[in-house]
Amino acid sequence: MSYEPVTATRALLSEHKLTDEEYRRIQSVLGRDPNIVELGIFSALWSEHCSYKTSRVFLKEFPTKGPRVLQGPGENAGAVDIGDSLAVVFKMESHNHPSFIEPYQGAATGVGGILRDIFTMGARPVAVLDPLFFGPLDASRMHSLVDGVVRGISGYGNCIGIPTVGGSTFFHPSYAKNILVNVMAVGVVRHDRIFRAKAAGPGNPVLYVGSRTGRDGIHGASMASDVFDDEKAKRRPAVQVGDPFVEKLVLEGVLEVLQGDAVVAIQDMGAAGLTSSTFEMCSRGGVGMRLDLSKVPVREEGITPYELMLSESQERMVIVAHKGREEEVASVFRKWGVDAEVIGEVIAEPRMELLFAGEMVADLPIAPLVEDAPIYRRPFVLPVPAGEGGKSVALDGAPDDLTALKRLLASPNVSGKEWISSQYDWSVQGDTVVGPGSDAAVLRVKGTRKGLACSVAVNPRFVAADPGLGAAHAVVEAALNCAVTGARPLAVTDCLNFGNPERPEILGQFVAAVRGITGACLALDTPVISGNVSLYNETDGGSIVPTPTIGVVGLLEEVRDAVPCRFVREGDLVVLLGETRDEMGAGEYLATVLGREEGACPSLDLGAARAVVDLLVELASGRRLASAHDLSHGGLAVAAAEACFGAGLGVDLDLATDLAPVRALFSESAPRVLASILPGDEAAVLEAARRRGVPAAVVGRVVPESVRIAVRGRPALAERTGVLEAIWAGAFRDAMEEA
Repeated sequence: MSYEPVTATRALLSEHKLTDEEYRRIQSVLGRDPNIVELGIFSALWSEHCSYKTSRVFLKEFPTKGPRVLQGPGENAGAVDIGDSLAVVFKMESHNHPSFIEPYQGAATGVGGILRDIFTMGARPVAVLDPLFFGPLDASRMHSLVDGVVRGISGYGNCIGIPTVGGSTFFHPSYAKNILVNVMAVGVVRHDRIFRAKAAGPGNPVLYVGSRTGRDGIHGASMASDVFDDEKAKRRPAVQVGDPFVEKLVLEGVLEVLQGDAVVAIQDMGAAGLTSSTFEMCSRGGVGMRLDLSKVPVREEGITPYELMLSESQERMVIVAHKGREEEVASVFRKWGVDAEVIGEVIAEPRMELLFAGEMVADLPIAPLVEDAPIYRRPFVLPVPAGEGGKSVALDGAPDDLTALKRLLASPNVSGKEWISSQYDWSVQGDTVVGPGSDAAVLRVKGTRKGLACSVAVNPRFVAADPGLGAAHAVVEAALNCAVTGARPLAVTDCLNFGNPERPEILGQFVAAVRGITGACLALDTPVISGNVSLYNETDGGSIVPTPTIGVVGLLEEVRDAVPCRFVREGDLVVLLGETRDEMGAGEYLATVLGREEGACPSLDLGAARAVVDLLVELASGRRLASAHDLSHGGLAVAAAEACFGAGLGVDLDLATDLAPVRALFSESAPRVLASILPGDEAAVLEAARRRGVPAAVVGRVVPESVRIAVRGRPALAERTGVLEAIWAGAFRDAMEEA
């Protein structure tokens, strides 16, 4: 391979996703033309996936600080204090395009990558959650995509021994050619054991640790920064291949070596592999590196420096050790059967000098590729919210309420997902108190009485109708999912999935969503501590609906007091918290029962949302809640039925409202919660709600084996719980098994 300057043909620049203007900027930075290795490095680090060159200017609006925040955005993951000198570390990432090309490996390596972000911080991973977004099950390849993605997540998480404890699954036509696979991981670490990816100390050795480098995943970051078409969907070499058994060895080696003081900095080789990890470590520390690529362990013959720098082979780390202690570090990994080689050293000048076979193959300044990478202020047009505020959506042709409820319970977005969760080992490690199928998973924190509630949420239809308001709804729903367990929501991570930002209307969706998330996080006091932006989720000109997925972790001081989301005993009173309004727009009823997607996104009072969260935490800590279930997709009737499943219980409700029954049963107004309490506690619960300004009313009682709902004393629907549960539990399973 020649390391002479390359001729920048249009084809070469197109292959590297660089514009003519960006190439001229490269020439200006270097004072010369780049060679092919340098061009590849610029391509990777200046990709949207690595540089956030479109989104970075807007992400600065997020609130990122708070009294509990120990590490905000900018590191491998965020960290929040949970007391007892412990921190919870968490982050969400995407693996969208790779999962559409090769669903098993795409999803599996998405799990592996996010787990490395956690344990490179020094935290032991304790949980994975998987928000997944697919096209209709009758769309081309969709059954195999769902099957492959779920098997990939389970195969990796189960083998490495990390429980997959929750998630969400949403189906919509816009994902038919561009599925979304988002993965959130959570870990726990002592404050004094949090490590960061900040290289320091000229002369300190740089070690390569983990799997040997192959040719898989080359141009992965560039692929993730480009729109899709049928030709790009065939790019299997751009998809990484994972090995969870190696990852387990790397994980244990990392956590062991970080117990000592030999390590200065550590970073996972994620997107753009050795390139992003080394350049970003140098950028944070204001230093440079000199690397000998001939020393990189490889699993194939003839791998070039270009391939070594851009490969995204999995299960690999970069470590900077204190000088003279490199063998101490390496010996730990070798004990675990993992490659560990010194491949270079830190230098004082902030440059990256790359050698191969004794020849200098790249010599690049750090800053222009990382902190001074291009920032684009692209034009955007803020979206006009759908529908008219407060205008009622017509429900012509609506079936009777029981038929509607059965259709909703059988729909892909509402029906039970045991077909998915049963493939996951969600109890491994023995700390899962509440697993899949609940509003939030709950995990005990080893060695303490504390618990962590973890949830993910977004309603893409809400966001499509009003990106700002819909994104705020996602924050509130994720926070409420934690709060109904009794946990105080602590902080937010996000995965912002959007289409092509070069289209002003798409970037306008993104800007509005960021503003919506910002407002909700400020109201709930849940700073954004980590996250990911996934743009260019568009195929053949068709964009996904905007999908800003939100993850929240909450803290329970007493994990034994975690509140279940389902009714627990006959005779308990049922309380509705929050106000039900005529808000059928952008809802599950309209889409599933009437086949329409229209209308305004439900309104949202962020002050009211904060009041409901505070009320739930207060009632749970006072042991006033027997159960609590957030009302979301499908509204009150769906939530009431779900709260009965699993224990042979039922519910008898009578709703005092001026709304027509169909609107009272299926409105998706928020924030609302359906809770059960002991008889005799109603006065205390209603008084607590009054003090916090939360509308609250006793609306019924837990009864045996039937779901009965009346509106103003008139029966609206009645059915045996077993009939409804069979529909809910069997619909998705049957749809997948019929393929």
